[in-house]
Amino acid sequence: MSKPALLLIDDDALFLRTLGGALERKGYGVRTAQSEEAALAAVGEAPAEVILLDLMLGERSSLPLIEPLLAHCPGARLIMLTGYASVATTVAAMRLGATDYLAKPVGLGEVLHALGDGAPGREKGAEEAPPQPIPLGRVEWEHIQRVLADHEGNISAAARALGVHRRSLQRKLAKRPPPLPPRD
Repeated sequence: MSKPALLLIDDDALFLRTLGGALERKGYGVRTAQSEEAALAAVGEAPAEVILLDLMLGERSSLPLIEPLLAHCPGARLIMLTGYASVATTVAAMRLGATDYLAKPVGLGEVLHALGDGAPGREKGAEEAPPQPIPLGRVEWEHIQRVLADHEGNISAAARALGVHRRSLQRKLAKRPPPLPPRD
């Protein structure tokens, strides 16, 4: 049984290479796009059976992109990927036609499970390793990113919502988030 053709859309080039390469090694035909225009061009050339779409492409939400993508790819499954998971965006994405919604950071096993491919190396009934704790600094970074997204990138408004000084928030944003523990 052949694996479905995938279109992976994300503005993060490293994420595209990493996840795209891992999916190719699992036998999927993967095409990638880093922008709305590139995604529409890709589905115009050849429809995809599964679309993995990041919620934020640059500074813009990709929710308006769902309907045109599905119009070019009737019957395709669309899976949203996001670092800004919220109930509101989940509901909006599902109403527009998304079939699944995965919060970043997302591991290959989670993506494969969403694709119906099961996690590699796991038998039914096998116990999973306990999850690795996420560093507190990483949790703080992700919370700041969500609040910033909720305030449309306005640092002053996000700082007020977080109860911190604007310059303190700018200093936190200038730092890289702590790395995540290995997942799979």
